[in-house]
Amino acid sequence: QVQLVESGGGLVQAGGSLRLSCAASGRTFSSYTMGWFRQAPGKEREFVAAIRWSDGFTYYGDSVKGRFTISRDNAKNTVYLQMNSLKPEDTAVYYCAGKITGSGWYSSSRRYDYWGQGTQVTVSS
Repeated sequence: QVQLVESGGGLVQAGGSLRLSCAASGRTFSSYTMGWFRQAPGKEREFVAAIRWSDGFTYYGDSVKGRFTISRDNAKNTVYLQMNSLKPEDTAVYYCAGKITGSGWYSSSRRYDYWGQGTQVTVSS
């Protein structure tokens, strides 16, 4: 049974940084793409970043390019999202997700099979 468990959310001032973690378990993820999505109240779920577990290739949403960095630690089966220069508009619940690499566009939440419970990130102005 696949489990994705996020941690690291919290309250931070604008301009600050946070690092989110997603601990994955239940299978081998070498053939998976792991993604981060976020959802603010009243808004649709938005793609943030994704990484191919096999080779570390990364993808980013336009709103976070240059500020956020996604990475993975194979030994710990963990994916990270380093968030720098945070803005109030980054406030949302952040979700970790997983899908088989090649099974649809990486930025489409509908293509992901596994989801974590989410972690709240709040950026104050």
